[in-house]
Amino acid sequence: MQKIWNVKKYDNELINKIKDTYNVSEIMAKLLVSRNIEFDEIDNFLNGTLEDLNDPYEIKDMDKLVERIDRAIKDKEKICIYGDYDVDGITSITIMYQFLTKLGADVMYYLPDRLIEGYGINNNALDEIKKKNVSLIVTVDCGITAVDEVEHAKEIGLDICITDHHECAEILPKALAIVNPKRKDDNYSFKMLAGVGVAFKCLVAIAKKYNLDKNEYLRYLDIVSIGTISDIVPLVGENRIISRYGLKMMEKTENIGLKALLKLVNYKEIDSMMVSFGMAPRINACGRMGNASAAVKLLLEKDERTAERIALELDNLNQERKDVESVIFEEALETIERNHLDKKNSIVLYKNSWHNGVIGIVASRLVNMYYKPVILLTKEHGLIRGSGRCPAGFSIYDALTECKDKVTQFGGHELAAGLSLEEEMIPDFVEAFEVAAANQKDGISEQIIDIDAQIERKDLNIQIIKDIRNLKPYGQSNQMPLFIYKGLKVNAIRTIKDDKHLKLVLRDDKSLIDAVGFSMGSRRDEIRIGDRVDVVGNVELNSYNTPKTIQIVLQDFKKSV
Repeated sequence: MQKIWNVKKYDNELINKIKDTYNVSEIMAKLLVSRNIEFDEIDNFLNGTLEDLNDPYEIKDMDKLVERIDRAIKDKEKICIYGDYDVDGITSITIMYQFLTKLGADVMYYLPDRLIEGYGINNNALDEIKKKNVSLIVTVDCGITAVDEVEHAKEIGLDICITDHHECAEILPKALAIVNPKRKDDNYSFKMLAGVGVAFKCLVAIAKKYNLDKNEYLRYLDIVSIGTISDIVPLVGENRIISRYGLKMMEKTENIGLKALLKLVNYKEIDSMMVSFGMAPRINACGRMGNASAAVKLLLEKDERTAERIALELDNLNQERKDVESVIFEEALETIERNHLDKKNSIVLYKNSWHNGVIGIVASRLVNMYYKPVILLTKEHGLIRGSGRCPAGFSIYDALTECKDKVTQFGGHELAAGLSLEEEMIPDFVEAFEVAAANQKDGISEQIIDIDAQIERKDLNIQIIKDIRNLKPYGQSNQMPLFIYKGLKVNAIRTIKDDKHLKLVLRDDKSLIDAVGFSMGSRRDEIRIGDRVDVVGNVELNSYNTPKTIQIVLQDFKKSV
């Protein structure tokens, strides 16, 4: 699909006002406006500190949650932390377990097996937890849709407090407390916390109840930042503050398991990219390929050798995940091409042998290729389970809501969701989801590249590098800045790394500019030496050169008009 370049336009009066008020460059002013940072929020975005985090008691039911946990600690009741098997859930369990244990609570944790139990609370798990003399369950990163399961918990004598961040249905579970900023009746000002962000807020609230020093909860920010970044929530507001301070803390982390994991990750610096592409896949791997408890054990481990052994296990599982993913991806591509599914508004594929822990990743790759909503289904223990992803401009959660009479259960976010259904309902579901996709197709009819600003040779200086770094950490709603540079003459072309990547030398008047296009080697023959090209890409400091030089990391290019 031809990509449409959308170069953002700006109100010059507003740009000048931001420049003068906040003493920033013109490019930084444009980048702030591009990220929809309101004028009076700019200082907080650039300079926000931990003191700017909101009072956790502003979240509805937080007082109820704290009071119930306090009673459980005082009465020596056994508490179970029930979480999800992804990075967000794993980090949520870790900080809640460590914090409550340090307070003297009798705590255990429970992670459902992704391949056997699936996502969220289930009645069999509740029965097993009850047998362990637990009287209170605190969920993290799950539970908001568990209406029937909460009723079952009541019947067997379990109290449940829910902490979650997923979208809320019209009917909420009748739990003792539901701490979720996305509740329709919740007035908390920041709605986009990750599950671990909500769990962290609970720690802060409990610490206030016990008059604890702030370091008693801030010590977990390195773990909180991992879950926040990995869950692809918008890295603005409180998420930005949490991530920025957590990444800084990670450089000198005291967590033995985290140290062991960092040793295995090949990284230039500790930033959001390292977390997303280095740490998250390894932490996620055990949950995808089996039971996620190994990742929790790693983050709770106190012995260095044991931590190194567990970290290596996660690394090996991640490689296994890659191998399985590759097979499913090739099978999915073959099915799409054979049945011309790329012509439809949506792609829904089913194969009973596919690995449930990997289909979500494959769905994401297919979305990047076909730029339309994708759901992959597989069969486990007689039940059909699925994972869906979609491009920006589409809400897969809303689409599944339109198909709710065809599925057994679903939940998730705007861009990602999970579901389950009966096997005989697959044809009906495929048809219903196609209709739902058609209803939203106008939002994703073209693949648009949003470009922050046009630059020239004079802009490629140390100031633009400083501006880009000041925007870190990058993530959802705060992507790495994307620039367009027009009319460059191609001075040299070559491919590197077995023809996988494209390397260009571009000329602007008398200046030479290096550009690299990762995984763009196949586009080598689109241009020739002497051609004039417009390029879209990120600007970075090439640390491999001595002295260091500024280069453009290509995202797209085409011949100049």
